[in-house]
Amino acid sequence: MRLEAMAVKFPHVEGHPNRMPFEGVLTVVNAASDKPPAGARGHRVMLTHEAAEKALPSLLGMAVDYRPGWDGHDARRKIGLLTEADLVGKRLVVRGYLYARDFPDVADAIQASAAADPHAMGMSYELADARVEDMRAEVWKLTRVTFTGAAVLLREKAAYRATSFRMAS
Repeated sequence: MRLEAMAVKFPHVEGHPNRMPFEGVLTVVNAASDKPPAGARGHRVMLTHEAAEKALPSLLGMAVDYRPGWDGHDARRKIGLLTEADLVGKRLVVRGYLYARDFPDVADAIQASAAADPHAMGMSYELADARVEDMRAEVWKLTRVTFTGAAVLLREKAAYRATSFRMAS
């Protein structure tokens, strides 16, 4: 197993009311998506390990958003912050904080969803400056990307079903 990691360290503040820690699998690398993500013109995509590794620094400090109904992205509904990104084997694992005091309804909805089904929630990445090896290919191979954020959504709505999202303890 190979591990690549980056993090922004924040000082621990015991019982901070607005920092609810989370962790999730944002995507898997070197594997085709289960369905086409938004913006891929109907193509499934495969993020290469090399592209993900080079783009790890672009994840740090980016926002986490959601859309009511948990079915996609809404860059204007930023509810948290990414502070850590690790490549663990084929999984791109992220950690950060949700702004629980600012968005109590969102935090409560996530916790209720987890209580009903701990595996219901997933994640999806947001990109800019993506390079595709062959635009005619059935599966677009992403060889360079810049991460611009992430979304929390139902796993069944994510392009990669192997994603996950959970509140950390």
